[in-house]
Amino acid sequence: MKYRILLALILAVAIGLALTLKGSEVVARGYMKEAAAQAGTTLRLAVSALDGHLKRYEALPALIADQNNIEALIFDPKNEGLRARTNAYLKEINALLTSSDIYVMTMDGETIAASNYDSPVSFIGENFIYRPYFQEAARGQQSRFYALGTTSLKRGYYFGSPIEIDGVIRGVIVFKVDIDSIEESWKGGDDRIFVSDPEGIIFMTGSPEWLYASIRPLTADRIARTEASRRYADAKLRELPVRPGSFAGYDVMSIADGGAEKEYLVLSQPMPEAGWTVNVLMDTSSVRIQANTAIVAILLTLCLAGLAAAIIVQRRARLSERMQLQAEARNELERRVIERTADLARVNSRIEEEIAERRLTEQRLRQTQADLIQAGKLAGLGQMSAALSHELNQPLAAAKTYAETTGVLIDLGRTEEASDNVRRISALIDRMASISRHLRNFARKPNEKLGPVGIEDVMRDTLEIVAVRLKAADAILEMEIDPAVPAVRAGAVRLQQVLVNIITNAADAVEGLDDRRITVSARQVGDKVLVSVRDRGPGVAAAIRERIFDPFFTTKGVGKGLGLGLSISYNIIKDFGGSLSVQDHPEGGAVFLIELDIADGSLLEAAE
Repeated sequence: MKYRILLALILAVAIGLALTLKGSEVVARGYMKEAAAQAGTTLRLAVSALDGHLKRYEALPALIADQNNIEALIFDPKNEGLRARTNAYLKEINALLTSSDIYVMTMDGETIAASNYDSPVSFIGENFIYRPYFQEAARGQQSRFYALGTTSLKRGYYFGSPIEIDGVIRGVIVFKVDIDSIEESWKGGDDRIFVSDPEGIIFMTGSPEWLYASIRPLTADRIARTEASRRYADAKLRELPVRPGSFAGYDVMSIADGGAEKEYLVLSQPMPEAGWTVNVLMDTSSVRIQANTAIVAILLTLCLAGLAAAIIVQRRARLSERMQLQAEARNELERRVIERTADLARVNSRIEEEIAERRLTEQRLRQTQADLIQAGKLAGLGQMSAALSHELNQPLAAAKTYAETTGVLIDLGRTEEASDNVRRISALIDRMASISRHLRNFARKPNEKLGPVGIEDVMRDTLEIVAVRLKAADAILEMEIDPAVPAVRAGAVRLQQVLVNIITNAADAVEGLDDRRITVSARQVGDKVLVSVRDRGPGVAAAIRERIFDPFFTTKGVGKGLGLGLSISYNIIKDFGGSLSVQDHPEGGAVFLIELDIADGSLLEAAE
């Protein structure tokens, strides 16, 4: 009997260990899948930012190459007057396009004009015939190349184009684009982002200590190809201490960083046109901690189940033993009845204690399971509350104001006005329900049919929501809406949602200033309607303007904004087929411009 119990316990332990090992693999794979999805989003954003930045300049070299001054200078490179005019023209174009440098070379590789002609590191007189971008453009191709400048020692991306005159290539024009601004946006994040060339050398990174390090072995062939193009000038190349591996079915990379080795999940995406590979590294330490925590929970559950099973087995063993003792003592029952009664009482007492202990253990297990379920609910509510609280706070504030004034109106006997307030509260509740539905559909194109919407009607409903915020900021709202403005193609509730977000931001901008006016205007321009919201605040800096419509980007203090309002507004206007932009007013303050299509005749007939 004892051997069978021991064998059963050994078998149970073996099964438990097998389940734990399998469970740990499944749990780790699940957490790594979530981490990979998050890293994939970061990778797509980084690739989109790089690709968009470079495409701004892709067609410019060929366009500038056709200018008369440049063609004339190619034929007469020694003409000082032509050179001076061309230098000034290139400098003006470079400043206008915010590129790094623009320069013109003859077919022997000598630079004869450059936008930095008056700089200490001027390219004029320099020969770049060894650069691949020159060699490809000299063969009649549109070329691309990224490298560290040998003269300026600045990193950049080069676009080259042949200067073709009467069917003959006479020279090469090159645009150099600065990429430092994109690299700056990668610093300080949780993920490590870097760009590597075909040789595995890191060319761009949010971690400056990794710059010009290679994630692949620096073989003699790789070094020779890099030195031939002088891609990195005199920069010292080195190998990054990398150890590849795998975790839960995903590729990982261990890097010795600051004396300590860190493990990262690796996701990469090539950019064939640029010749780059964009890489995102996500620290796996948090994933391992989560997986280990889940495994500990599984082990605890298995231990509790084993303990319960051991109690049952032990109880059955003792019950069998007791029955055997009773059978053996049946012939001596009269003589030992008192002693046996005492023995049975002690046995019963022990059994009751064990049962009580088991019940307590089961109660604790149920409580632990309830706590885990509650934690899961709170996690889900936390993910939803960020967007819901931002969009519903403003209608709730208006509803609260109407509710408070309704009580006062009833006390004063002004029941008609109180009833009107109740109707307004009901309308606000309907509006909040609609807003929550639109938030739920934020990530996909909504199924709501668009129709004709009057700007004046939307502004009238908008004022009901923002009135409290305008009063708190002591702001003055001026409306300059042309009565002849036609209806626009939009959704009334979502357009109102956009105006509430923008006007509320304007109130935040002018609060505490001397001039607290906010001007809302609407006018027809061609087949479009332009709605503008102008404040007299500090305006929007150029660096902020590029990211102001990104989700969770905010310049407000902690607890004063989630950075979702303008992102949601941008996507709503985009769903309408319009556009939302921001610019600084010449007299000060920011101007948000909403451009919408005029509702066509078929929509108006359907609405009627």
